[in-house]
Formats: sequence, C-alpha cells, structure tokens
Amino acid sequence: MTIKEAQQTVDHWIRTVGVKYYSELTNNAILMEEVGEVSRLLARLYGEQSFKTPELAASAREDLADEMADVLFVLICLANQTGVDLTEALQKNLDKKTTRDAQRHATNPKLR
Repeated sequence: MTIKEAQQTVDHWIRTVGVKYYSELTNNAILMEEVGEVSRLLARLYGEQSFKTPELAASAREDLADEMADVLFVLICLANQTGVDLTEALQKNLDKKTTRDAQRHATNPKLR
C-alpha cells in the first residue's frame, strides 16, 4: 500500500465505519497517547525497564507493531484533516535532509 492509498483507505474507513473524524485537537491527544504506548514498549523491549509479568513480554513485539500502526493511523487522520499530502511531505522532507545533511553524518565520528 502506498502512502497515498493509506490516506485514502483511512479516509474511507473513517467515513464508513468511524462515522466522522474526531477534532484535530482530539486526534492530537490520541496521537500523543499512542506514541506513549510505543515508548513504553520500547523501554521494556530495548531499554532497562522490565515487564511486570512474563506473559506481557511474550506478546510485546506484536504489541509494538500494533501500537506503531495506531500511531500511523492517527497521523494519517491528522494529515487528511489538515490537507497534508504525506507522500509529497515525506519526499520534500527527505530532499531537505539529503541537502542539509549531505556531509554532516558522513563526517560525524559518533556514527563510526
């Protein structure tokens, strides 16, 4: 699925199953909540925090994928609501980073 197709698919889902978009401010709050859930899992999978029970650890990688998908879904909702073409925005962002960071990362001794 392309990013454009994802934006169209989410829009169709919202309009048929979800009834309507939440407000932009509500979706922003939901996005922050979902990012927090990704952070919690990353802290336990790759950081020093541990899971409360072994059962929670067993499904953590699947949970991480699901939480990342939640973040993407809400971000796409916000893009749709605000008229942002994510394909175009991502390409412009990559172009900017490529120009700005053409030598920066290659000469960074911390990245060697």
